[in-house]
Amino acid sequence: MTDQQTLQTICNAIPEKNILIIGDVILDRFVYGSVDRISPESPVPVLARKREQQMLGGAGNSFANLIGLQTNATLLSVIGDDDEGQNVKDLLTALGSSDQFIVQDKTRPTSVKTRFLAGHQQLLRTDFEKTDPVSDEIADQIFTHFQTLLPAHQAIILSDYGKGVLRADLITKIIDMANEANVPVIVDPKGQDFSIYRGAFTITPNRKELSDATQGRPTNTDEEVITAARYLIDTCGLQSVVATRSQDGISVIPSQSAPVTHVRSSQGIEVFDVSGAGDTVIATIAATIAANGSLSDAAHLANIAGSIAVTKVGTTPIRLEEIAQALTNESSSTTERMRHAPLLSEEKALEEVNRWRARGLKVGFTNGCFDILHAGHVTYLDEARNRCDRLVLALNSDSSVKVLKGPTRPIHDEQARATVLGALAAVDMVVLFGAEKHGDDNTACALLDYLKPDMYFKGGDYTVDQIPEAPTVQAYGGSVEVLQIVEGYSTTKAIEKSKTA
Repeated sequence: MTDQQTLQTICNAIPEKNILIIGDVILDRFVYGSVDRISPESPVPVLARKREQQMLGGAGNSFANLIGLQTNATLLSVIGDDDEGQNVKDLLTALGSSDQFIVQDKTRPTSVKTRFLAGHQQLLRTDFEKTDPVSDEIADQIFTHFQTLLPAHQAIILSDYGKGVLRADLITKIIDMANEANVPVIVDPKGQDFSIYRGAFTITPNRKELSDATQGRPTNTDEEVITAARYLIDTCGLQSVVATRSQDGISVIPSQSAPVTHVRSSQGIEVFDVSGAGDTVIATIAATIAANGSLSDAAHLANIAGSIAVTKVGTTPIRLEEIAQALTNESSSTTERMRHAPLLSEEKALEEVNRWRARGLKVGFTNGCFDILHAGHVTYLDEARNRCDRLVLALNSDSSVKVLKGPTRPIHDEQARATVLGALAAVDMVVLFGAEKHGDDNTACALLDYLKPDMYFKGGDYTVDQIPEAPTVQAYGGSVEVLQIVEGYSTTKAIEKSKTA
């Protein structure tokens, strides 16, 4: 049994470890919108597009997670000579990384997956890719880079998405050379023939992949997973198997002589999106192994990381601080876990924001009256918090609400509203703002310019140019994101309903 202190020690050792990831980088596109009608041309939903987001996917998402885990990660992959390939390079640059080991192949396009979502519901995915194995020339370039990089790294990830980068012969050469150098290779496998990964330190199939690779063996119970994994170890020459089992957690199956470890998933997790959760798991496993943790340690930390990843929207990477916080929460008593976000003055808020920023945390900011808290508010705040590391909630003061809503509002005074909002897990700080009287500035611009958060969130059907705070945020280099709100909830409607009840 792995104890919390051991896991905390490993987390402290992960930063600055050198991890090399080789595999298929994918450009993940997410098109967000709303569906309000069915097409008259055919019975399909019509998505009213509101915004689009691009992220690194495939091996790129594992790489982004390694960066979030504060490792020194290197990505070795292939892109096409196209705009999408340049987008991949730009995303790497945004992570503070070099594209020095990204090989450009003029004969193939950059792999792109585009997902269309209404709220949190994925409607459709389109793929644009070429899955033929890379040419001998490209494979030689990859292996030459690998030979140069190997001595400086403590662990290697092979992220195989079946897009052609990891040819079978290339995989064999990489694993053989890594084993000679005593550098563990962790494989995220693809296909049904896992013998191509012979000699790997471990592979991380999910439940279906494990079944497919073992001639359809059942993989539902613990014993079935162990039997299938041991079959792979024996027939494919693997050192171990780490099976990811969705709601049943993660199972570590080593050689016949070593004990099996089952790590159960956290209960009560709200799943927003499973995109890229496997990439988060393998990144965490590799980081743990690089920090001299065991596979059992890796499974515990990866289970925590995966549980956090599925609460995020899109292929949003994990951060080491989130895992460390989850460990702290697990080891704390119930009383200690019941933290309450404080209501701070502007000066104290700036001090706290500066402390967060010094730790490398991404600070988000949103604002509103939140007079009668409803499900739409909570869902919106959860989504905003999932896009940053700390969320500042700027709350309209009582006088500001009166200016905005009229003399009968607010229903609840600012202290009461701050108390309720501070109890939400999504909120890390509450700060009051707003006009004292009609004619005063009633926007959050001054507070935004004072705190300078990295991200500003606004809920609704706005475009960025309709948001009065947007120019202020953009002027200091911050980003503005418009998030969807859950339809059917309204404070005004709730008040009207209470009057007629």
